[in-house]
Amino acid sequence: MIASTLEPSSATGLKLENVVYEKRGSIAQVTVNRPKVLNALNTATWTDLQTAFEAAKADASVRGVILTGAGDKAFIAGADISELAHLGAYEAEESSRLGQRVLDLIENLGKPVIAAINGFALGGGCETAMACTMRIAAESAKFGQPEVKLGLLPGGGGTQRLPRLVGKGRALQLILTGETISAQEAYRIGLVNEVVAAASLIERAETILKQVAANAPIAVKFSLDAVNKGLDISQSEGLALEAAYFGICAATEDKQEGTSAFLEKRAPQFHGR
Repeated sequence: MIASTLEPSSATGLKLENVVYEKRGSIAQVTVNRPKVLNALNTATWTDLQTAFEAAKADASVRGVILTGAGDKAFIAGADISELAHLGAYEAEESSRLGQRVLDLIENLGKPVIAAINGFALGGGCETAMACTMRIAAESAKFGQPEVKLGLLPGGGGTQRLPRLVGKGRALQLILTGETISAQEAYRIGLVNEVVAAASLIERAETILKQVAANAPIAVKFSLDAVNKGLDISQSEGLALEAAYFGICAATEDKQEGTSAFLEKRAPQFHGR
């Protein structure tokens, strides 16, 4: 890990109990910090995640985010069952909506978020990873949506994002059986982008984010938006949206800089304008 080079939550002005928010140059790292319960998600943790990602969104110096879990056993092992067990129907629906709002924030941050999955990503943990732009898994990582074993169904977007990532049949097999799969199987079915050695997990996520940060910020934001929104509309509507965003980007200073740098055979200097 690289905590020694990071600016911790206390230094960034955030007061978080269950999440650590750190900055290193243009990269923010958000770590769910409840290793004694395998980083399980309770209401307080969802609230901390919301605060951390709102801070990353508002900070123009942050160009990308790494999301991971504390310790070497779990990314996020799921919902905190000690809290979930006492929820009635109304409270459970409100809890589901809270998690969905936070994951929508992550998915639509306007900046790439890489899930660095260092262990168990089950239930809400798998759903959190799926809301991220990309997923890099350690070789020891495990994935699953085991809610049916608790008399529930995925409530943090699992029934919606999983089919979009791996297809309806594979998604239903995972959801209905509640089975846990390996990182290698998750890669095979398209649930994760890459599988790497645990020691290289954060470094690989950083490398990808640095590649993204070298590009024009406005173009990156609209590319993310075009893909995310395009999945929920028809292809013809998506193409119209793409053309509109292409036009917006063409009017930016970054486009002028990018094309000029290409013609002048030099590296571009983008400023997000």
